[in-house]
Amino acid sequence: MPETGPLTRSMDKQFEKLFAMMAEMKAGQEGLEPKIEAGQEGLERKMEAGQEEMRVAQAGLEQKMEAGQERLEQEMRSGQEEIKSQIQAHTESQV
Repeated sequence: MPETGPLTRSMDKQFEKLFAMMAEMKAGQEGLEPKIEAGQEGLERKMEAGQEEMRVAQAGLEQKMEAGQERLEQEMRSGQEEIKSQIQAHTESQV
């Protein structure tokens, strides 16, 4: 079995290369993790700011809707009073 010696050395070299590549990948990954975390934190801040903008906008819309509804109700009451007055005037003119 004289062939196993060179084959073993060749495999050892391949494993050394593989382990070196794995170490490089791990180091690269460790270098990226802080950047990824910083990016995620930035996105979270932007999302929170966007959600706050939406809450403010929704509150503004709700106020406008309430004001519009109150205005319509007032117009309806005013219209009803006008109709009552016209009916009363017509009834009195018939008497």
